[in-house]
Amino acid sequence: MNLRAMSKGAVVALLGALSLTGASASAHPGTASRQPVIGQPDFDHGCAEIEHRLPTLADWPQVRSKVVKTPWDEWRIRQMVAHMTLPEKIGQMTQPEISAITPDQVKQYNIGSVLNGGGSWPGGDKHATPRDWLTLADAYWTASTQSSTGIPAIWGIDAVHGNNNVFDATVFPHNIGLGAAHDPCLIRDIGRATATQVRATGQDWAFGPTVAVPQDDRWGRTYEGYSEDPRITRAYGYEAVHGLQDSNVFRLRDDGVIATAKHFIGDGGTTGGKDQGVNAYAEADMINLHGQGYYGALAAGAQAVMISFNSWTNPDLGITEGKVTGSRKVVTDILKQKIGFDGLVVSDWNAIGQVTGCTNASCPQAINAGVDMVMVPNEWQAFIANTVAQVQSGQIAVSRIDDAVTRILRVKLRAGVLDGEKPSDRVHAGQADALQAKQVARKAVRESQVLLKNTNKVLPLSPKSKVLVVGKSADSMSDQTGGWTLTWQGTGNTNTDFPHGTTVLTGLKQALGDANVTYSANGDGVDPAKFDAVIAVIGETPYAEGVGDIGKRSLEAAKLYPGDFTVLDKVHGKGAPVVTVYLSGRLLYTNKEINRSDAFVAGFLPGTEGEGVADMLVRGRDWHDFTGKLSYSWPRAACQTPLNAGMPGYDPLFPLGYGLTSRQTGNVGPLDETSPASCTPGGGGTATDDLELFNRADIAPWKTYIGSPQNWGGTEIGPTGTAAHTNITVAPTDVNVQGDGRKTTWTGSGPGQVYVQNPNGGTDLSGYLNAQSALEFDVIVNQPNAARTVISTHCTYPCQGETVATKLLQNLPVGQKTTVKIPIQCFVDKGLDITAVNTPFLVYTEGAFTASFANIRWVPKGANDPDAQKCSDLVDQ
Repeated sequence: MNLRAMSKGAVVALLGALSLTGASASAHPGTASRQPVIGQPDFDHGCAEIEHRLPTLADWPQVRSKVVKTPWDEWRIRQMVAHMTLPEKIGQMTQPEISAITPDQVKQYNIGSVLNGGGSWPGGDKHATPRDWLTLADAYWTASTQSSTGIPAIWGIDAVHGNNNVFDATVFPHNIGLGAAHDPCLIRDIGRATATQVRATGQDWAFGPTVAVPQDDRWGRTYEGYSEDPRITRAYGYEAVHGLQDSNVFRLRDDGVIATAKHFIGDGGTTGGKDQGVNAYAEADMINLHGQGYYGALAAGAQAVMISFNSWTNPDLGITEGKVTGSRKVVTDILKQKIGFDGLVVSDWNAIGQVTGCTNASCPQAINAGVDMVMVPNEWQAFIANTVAQVQSGQIAVSRIDDAVTRILRVKLRAGVLDGEKPSDRVHAGQADALQAKQVARKAVRESQVLLKNTNKVLPLSPKSKVLVVGKSADSMSDQTGGWTLTWQGTGNTNTDFPHGTTVLTGLKQALGDANVTYSANGDGVDPAKFDAVIAVIGETPYAEGVGDIGKRSLEAAKLYPGDFTVLDKVHGKGAPVVTVYLSGRLLYTNKEINRSDAFVAGFLPGTEGEGVADMLVRGRDWHDFTGKLSYSWPRAACQTPLNAGMPGYDPLFPLGYGLTSRQTGNVGPLDETSPASCTPGGGGTATDDLELFNRADIAPWKTYIGSPQNWGGTEIGPTGTAAHTNITVAPTDVNVQGDGRKTTWTGSGPGQVYVQNPNGGTDLSGYLNAQSALEFDVIVNQPNAARTVISTHCTYPCQGETVATKLLQNLPVGQKTTVKIPIQCFVDKGLDITAVNTPFLVYTEGAFTASFANIRWVPKGANDPDAQKCSDLVDQ
């Protein structure tokens, strides 16, 4: 039976006996009568307001969704579920990645949804056109409608600041900048424009908005959050969903796409700002701080919620939920029952594999917890087989499967997918101009700029000014747009990848005229005194989840823009005022840069419309005065994190809500420039924190290399994760999470090594020896080593300590992740000078060997773990 063909006429007689007032957030049996209730914001016209004060809630509130149930819909869905086989149901719950599934397989397995990850495009073509996207969308849709159920598949995409995976789409500022605008109406407009862009390429579902409330700027995803202030996030969450879904009380309209509130819950509150780490907040804080964005988003009718990677654990408070993907309390008791969410709950990329006792292809715990759709990019066939078997064996109840499929079909019905047209026949389909939203984006850039210093009212500049522009970010679309842009990390992009975008430099030339603008990226070969002003555009280089985490580095040492301070030093005090535009995904310690600037602008990550920045700097036809106010607190010191308004001893350099107009100068005197490289004591003593060397990416100052007779000096692997010699190659891979590993292949044609090194020389790491530390790394052996293999640490070769790991690695299970722990004492016993370590990890072999390495670190007390290696075993045998 083709379930999608069921017509309304078949049950029209039932409608007279059914009420049409069913609510999606009705009270559940046993719900306390005093449970707080949240509905749509109380406003008659315009948009949701950022409330002056949010009430303190004693319990999770019931949220009344704008989109409600109807008896007809529910009857129709029940009939569909009743006629489905178990494999068909599990197929609906499965979401593979487009690079790992064909349309024919979508048909064969009744797949409910597909997704494309960051940096995944139709045919692997970064410059795929809207028509290319639509062709693939049509292929998946057609295949799914020809399946045994006839239920269309939906395609989800990370459209988090515009349809940012798609070539030539306008990209909006990242959320951190939008938070500074304090304009919920702007967020609605951006949501609408994004939905139009997504419709143009044929997707049904946007994985946004992110409604985290980041509390520690060391988190590499800080820029994905609107603010540290939950008041902003709550109002913005409502309007982001309102704009994306374009929904009425029962359905999404034709211009809308499914919105996703993510990541539930607490990803912005992990200890140390560690991505996918542990949130130790009390439940009252989860309710009143981290939950606020969801109350707004769900009140607006968000039809999907993505569960977070993080854990929720605090034994002192009796909180032992662990990974929330596997927590029934989080997913079912709180989200579905107390809050009353009736849409679909989707897991994140391979997140089920992080739940205790699970793998990427098997996790009854997550489904039993309440996850409805499982994002299982590559191992989806094994997941389907395993889940069918788990239901048949009783590990998962049939009723839980039926609930999951009911929710998925409910969302598809509300989104118009069950009865809709193929993607290429929908509104905006294939329209290249639908990808463009330059006017809205330029407005967003203007509103998100924050003026922090304006000595002698140097800004705005005269439209007749002659300026010198310096800094690598002035003419870099990559630095402007940041992570989650065309590629996952936002790396590897050039200006030609944004043919309709404008850099800050281009915007300045438009405002001042080409003849009045001179550009020198490094400031060499020009005399600043010959100009009316110097404009320095500096900032971070792109990064995304995990890679951008700071860890224990200071808020200055973590800066990802080597050379920018040197540029400022070259032009400061040389006869012209210096205006600095600082592009970043978080608020970092910039006292040195501010001291060398007469005016200082927080530009955040403005996206593709760089002329919006120029509009704030030059008085002329397009000039707009600054209105942006910080939505995060700016640190005064290099180790001043967490830093949030209301904390005891709150003493920021610029507080939450700070921002000047051009009529103000700001009283910013000389700032202290003292800063350590690390916020953890190094050298002697006893280390207490992990020394991270590689965690999804190189952790400064450490860099990863390969070496062989082709180049024993080393070839840096770099941010692309690739490097190649004749004897050894490296490519990105998954070990624990998406893209966190480096798959290293020795061909067997000669010797080769992969290693981590500080190119600046040796470091005193005796504190780690004193702490009885171990060198630890996660590894998947893909092909066992065929020859003698050593793991060593160096103190500038030939000073080294070498252990023989031939048998150790040969005995590891093939294809399965293992954590190897080698006591640091083993290397010292073999000659390592612990006070001058420049290479803390090296693997060398001469035969064929393939292994994927991830999460390389030195761990205090690791040598005492029961599974740590014995030094006596790490010798030739």
